[in-house]
Parts: sequence; structure tokens; C-alpha cells
Amino acid sequence: MIEAVVFDLDGVLIQSEEVWDEVRGAFVRERGGRWDAEVQRTMMGMSSVEWSRYLHEVAGIPDDPDTINDEVVRRMLAAYKQRLPLIDGAVAAVQRLATRYRLALASSSNRTLIDAVLDLAGLTPNFEVTVSSEEVARGKPAPDVYLEAARRLGVEPARCAAVEDSHAGIRSAKAAGMRVIAIPNPAYPPDEDSLAQADVTIRSLDELTPELVT
Repeated sequence: MIEAVVFDLDGVLIQSEEVWDEVRGAFVRERGGRWDAEVQRTMMGMSSVEWSRYLHEVAGIPDDPDTINDEVVRRMLAAYKQRLPLIDGAVAAVQRLATRYRLALASSSNRTLIDAVLDLAGLTPNFEVTVSSEEVARGKPAPDVYLEAARRLGVEPARCAAVEDSHAGIRSAKAAGMRVIAIPNPAYPPDEDSLAQADVTIRSLDELTPELVT
């Protein structure tokens, strides 16, 4: 029996991957680094510690990882405050599930960004627990962030359902032992092998009902 639902953030509640790409791509090019499809895809799901180190060590950004992270987050916050790219149906879906389940959020975004997004969207009261992958040892596709969300809730992972959109996120939640509901992001679709690991696949948040979660 499912007791809790753990949402991903980027690509599930906000259409932010394009914002991440624009912000990080502009920063990398400004600093004379390498920005291409391989770099972009490799970073999906990484924690801030991991992707800032990756940009320094692999993409060739001369700044140290902490400086890279701080500047990218500053630019992301500015972009969100100018326009928050909420996905259609996000607020309604969260509120709908909150009537039956305890809710958590497990995200690769920085803690600062998670808190800002939920505040701007008016969703902070709906989430009992939020976890950033910068708070655990490994980012997605490792299960750490989902396991930590379950631990903070005090609910066994097998009694949690995860809502995910990406290859790294689906694999992360599945590795944690959760029921996985996939909503493939059309702009950044998961590969077929990852999508096959989901327990159920739906087309939009409008289809995410309490009955589907059970």
C-alpha cells in the first residue's frame, strides 16, 4: 500500500531543463568551455556538486567548482523570479495528491532553488519533506536522494511512489525500490530502457490521480 508520493521537480513540476541549458550554456561559453549535447545530457540528474565539478574538470571551465555553482545558481534564481516555468497542471496535481498522501520532493536542484520554486508556486505547505541531491552522497541515477526522502518521511521506500520524467530520475527511484510513475518530458525524453523500468507511464500531470498512484 502506497503511503507517500515523492515528486521530482525539474521536468515534472517546472519546465526548467531549457532554463538550465540556457543558463549553464551561456556561462560555459562565456568562460571558454565546451558546451554540446553530450555535456548537457551527461549532467542531467547530477547534483550541484557533481555538475559543477564536471564543468570544471571535463568542460574546461577555469573557475573552481564552488564559484561555478554559485554563479549558475544566481542566474537560475534571477530567471525564476522573472518567470517561473510551471508545467500545466502542476499545482493542481500536487494539491490533488496531498488530499490522500504524504508528499515529499527529491530533486537534483540546489536547496536554494527548490525552496524558491516551491515558494513562488505557493506549494511549500504541501510538501512535508524536500531533499536536494547536494545533501546526499550521490546524485541521480543513484538512489540516494529518494532513499533520503523516504528516511525523512519515516516511510519504507516500497510504500512510496515516485513521479519522474527523465532517464536518470526513473532509474534513481526504481533503484530505491519505489513504484515509479513516469511522465516523459517531450523535450528531453528518457531512453527506452529507462522508461521500461517505470511501473506506469502517463502523458501529463492531468492523468496523475490518487487512484493511479495506488
